[in-house]
Amino acid sequence: MENSMGTRKVLYLLLAFCVAAILWFFVDTTNDKQVEREITDIPIVYTDEDTVLADRGLMLLEENTDGLMDVTVKGKRWDVSQMDSSSIRVIVELKNVTSPGEQRVPYQLSVVSKFDDLVQVTKKSISMATVNISELYSKQVEVKCELVGNVAEGYNAGQLQISHSKIDIWGQQEIIDQVAYAKVKLDIGNATGSVSETLDVQYCTEDGQMLESAGIRTTVEKIQVSLPVFVTKELRLTMNYIDAPGARFRNMQAKLDPATIMVSGPAEVLRDRETIILGDFDLLTVENAESTHTYGITVPDGCTNLSGVTRSTLTISYPDRTTAAVLTDRIQFENKPEGKNLDVLTPQVTVSIFGSEAEVSAVNGENLTLVADLSDFGSALGSYTIPAVVRIDSGGDIGVTGEYEVQVTIREAGDEPEPPEDGQIPAMNPEEGGEEGEEP
Repeated sequence: MENSMGTRKVLYLLLAFCVAAILWFFVDTTNDKQVEREITDIPIVYTDEDTVLADRGLMLLEENTDGLMDVTVKGKRWDVSQMDSSSIRVIVELKNVTSPGEQRVPYQLSVVSKFDDLVQVTKKSISMATVNISELYSKQVEVKCELVGNVAEGYNAGQLQISHSKIDIWGQQEIIDQVAYAKVKLDIGNATGSVSETLDVQYCTEDGQMLESAGIRTTVEKIQVSLPVFVTKELRLTMNYIDAPGARFRNMQAKLDPATIMVSGPAEVLRDRETIILGDFDLLTVENAESTHTYGITVPDGCTNLSGVTRSTLTISYPDRTTAAVLTDRIQFENKPEGKNLDVLTPQVTVSIFGSEAEVSAVNGENLTLVADLSDFGSALGSYTIPAVVRIDSGGDIGVTGEYEVQVTIREAGDEPEPPEDGQIPAMNPEEGGEEGEEP
């Protein structure tokens, strides 16, 4: 029981202490009492170093140049407690420096906007910034590239391409005199394609020792380096053959001379490339007799034709091609005008077909149908010549040459057809003996 009472007293004391601390903190941070605080190690920022100063042949040395400063600020405890070295900005403009040597220049000090109206700077560790200015020493050095890795078997590397072969550097003479050349390092691994990277510049002594870049200035800090990787490949020449019913490539005898060429080019261009298409060729133009056609050879961009041949000749024929004229009386009409009768004035049509001998010989008039579309004649009356398309249902691969049409008279339903003149074939009514769309 006594232990329990003792524990409670301790807890009460701790609670009272916490409440008192909170009240003290609240009162201390919300009253108007002003306190001072020192903020140290504020960086000094120098401007115009690489522009105005460099144009005058001068440079800023880190040695004996003020880099940091301290200040004391005054304000409410809560406000100043939140400040650090980033809350103060110190800027020194070098645009008025015109000669070398140590010298004192004015600076501009400002408080970040968050605290601008809340605190004031009461003390500064320096009244002016001390700068050490030296005459600029410059020279031009060669840029070398160190290759790491190799190209894969079957590939070969082209000429290395560097965005800058030389660069200008400047700084203190004792530092710049040590620089013999600049270097970049390109790691190509086991390259199977061209490699291109933007690399940091390093500086080396005459014996290849790496130098620290501090104190060495240049306008070119990164250099673009590219290594093209090439492959030699045999590409097959071909045509884009456009076929049609009755004129299929499988029925042709075609040969290109030469049929292939050797090409060298970037691996990424040729990796998935197997052919060069010389152009389009319409197989409907092929006759039985052998014909020749010449085409220029255009290799892919960036590639070289190693064969030295710039043209290829296509020799092509259709040895099994035959033609036939087939007479048919199968004529159909689509989209017949409603409430109208049709009299066909063209009872038979001769159709010219072509294809292989076996397939052409299997076609007769029962396999051919001329179909005329009357969509545009919904309100027409009288006699018209209607274009027709030929449909073949023989099952063979047959082509049709020529254009076809049928003549038809359109009359109102119930009107009698006009009697034929002497010597004319009587008009045929497609409705007699069958339904709409069937042959007459």
